[in-house]
Amino acid sequence: MLNYDVIVIGGGPGGLAGAISADREGAKVLLIEREARLGGILKQCIHDGFGLLRFEEKLSGPEYAQRFVDEFHERKIDFNVLTYVTGIKKLEHKYLVSVVNTKGVIEYTTKSIILATGCRERTSKQVFIHGTRPSGVFTAGTAQYYTNILGELPTKKCVILGSGDIGLIMARRLTLEGAKVCGVYEAKSTPSGLTRNIMQCLNDFEIPLFLSHTVTRLFGEERLQAVEIMKVDEYMVPVPGTEEIVECDALILSVGLIPENELAESLNVRIDSRTKGPVCDDDFMTSEPGIFICGNALHVNDLVDYVSESGELAGKAAANFCYKPKELVSFKVGKDFLYFVPQQVSIRKINKTSTFYFRSREVLKKAVVTISLNGKQIFEKKYAYLKPPEMEAIKLNMSQFHFVKEDTLTVEVKGEKV
Repeated sequence: MLNYDVIVIGGGPGGLAGAISADREGAKVLLIEREARLGGILKQCIHDGFGLLRFEEKLSGPEYAQRFVDEFHERKIDFNVLTYVTGIKKLEHKYLVSVVNTKGVIEYTTKSIILATGCRERTSKQVFIHGTRPSGVFTAGTAQYYTNILGELPTKKCVILGSGDIGLIMARRLTLEGAKVCGVYEAKSTPSGLTRNIMQCLNDFEIPLFLSHTVTRLFGEERLQAVEIMKVDEYMVPVPGTEEIVECDALILSVGLIPENELAESLNVRIDSRTKGPVCDDDFMTSEPGIFICGNALHVNDLVDYVSESGELAGKAAANFCYKPKELVSFKVGKDFLYFVPQQVSIRKINKTSTFYFRSREVLKKAVVTISLNGKQIFEKKYAYLKPPEMEAIKLNMSQFHFVKEDTLTVEVKGEKV
């Protein structure tokens, strides 16, 4: 049985960054990946726009991932691909990780674990679309895999439900490959994707976007033949009499992402109902000592640069982890936030800058985010606009504050609703 200081589960951008960061700290690291190649979802994201924050240049997904893969291999960090984690068991001051691959069942021990398991897409069954169950209903990520990895065009004429970034990018990609995109339909009254993707993927290609519309029924036996579209009211309830039938051979779903946290839940890690990911402190450690979280497994990021950043922070903390009880102060988060993570800070007096990520619940202009300690404001940042699809990050020097367990930390956002 091999022993490691840090085991990273997931070989995408968060896991790679976490493994490299832990290795820099001198830890003995093992990375476990269930696919045949490292890089995660970025392997199929052939469009550019990655790395603008981190590298200050436009990179495709594979180019961005390769920079981390190259450094990972240069450091000769141990890794297993085509390997599945079957269970994690908590022992005294360490964890037993059981995996299975072509060599059989293998067990490792480690003092800390980084969960970099990413997220998954919601399916048609999770958005309750009525009708038959023909072929031709894909998630946007699946359509992307068919087109970019397998080189197969999954549709000739399609409807896209949801204006998430992957759906917007696939609207452009399929159009470039010769398919007809009848329209992108979004149940909410505002788009779910980044503004740049609305402009570059829809407007530049004259693909219509229909807000406050949803798909209510599928038609077809073996293959999808048409969908029923209806308008929805402010409560997202279909409005009778607004039915429209659109002929198509595929429905592509871009209706949201969910952090993949089955392993975290198996360890009884506390989950945040807002993010659907674990609650963690400013070291990205969950409620279970030695279990760290990063990237889309913590919360769904809109930029891969932030995924790598959280991986690096988690990797450094995991490498330096020791079993000492932590005292934490939790944030009281204002109702106008969709979420705010990390949700806790540890009580300590060290020179440390912590990074926090958040999304506003609604579109706000002239917005101000404030953090208060026991009612006294300690931080303020102004934004011209805050939009739910666009995540923001705050860096705060924690060494200037001396927390005690009874302290109250409050974060609020105020602004004019659009």
